[in-house]
Amino acid sequence: MHRGWGHWGGPWSGWQGMGGGRWGRFFAAGELRLALLSLLEDGPKHGYELMKTLESKTGGTYRASAGAVYPTLQQMEDEGLVTSEQRDGKRVYQITEAGRAECAQKAEAIKELWERASGSDDWRDFFGPHVASMAGPAAHVMKAAVRAAARSRDDPDKTARIFTILDQARRDLDAIP
Repeated sequence: MHRGWGHWGGPWSGWQGMGGGRWGRFFAAGELRLALLSLLEDGPKHGYELMKTLESKTGGTYRASAGAVYPTLQQMEDEGLVTSEQRDGKRVYQITEAGRAECAQKAEAIKELWERASGSDDWRDFFGPHVASMAGPAAHVMKAAVRAAARSRDDPDKTARIFTILDQARRDLDAIP
């Protein structure tokens, strides 16, 4: 009996798509902004410190790039959610009252994204170049399963067969010592 996609678990269960980066986007649209705001609630931080904290809180499964973090911080500064100033040669960001209000308003979303991030910590030891090389073939299998599911939309027997094939593949892979 199929138990649903949640049965597969892992950090990918909340990720949006397989196209971005090695495994897809860790943060859905708008979540990086919420993550950064919530980190700034703990006190002022510079950009590199925020990037390292994001990596740490995700068990290393998300490595923030300057190309994602700094434009997001600039946008939040333009919107009055954070301020920044130069200190010891580094730009330090601090949350404003408007930023705190946004965090309070989106507290549930922030809680959910950090819960998902903490779950990814269980996967830290599995990531590396040898694993990254398998992302493409795994994505192809997933796409084939989705295509088959779309073709068998109204046929419960075909749908059950798809789940049986995927579950057998999972069991075969888990059996490899």
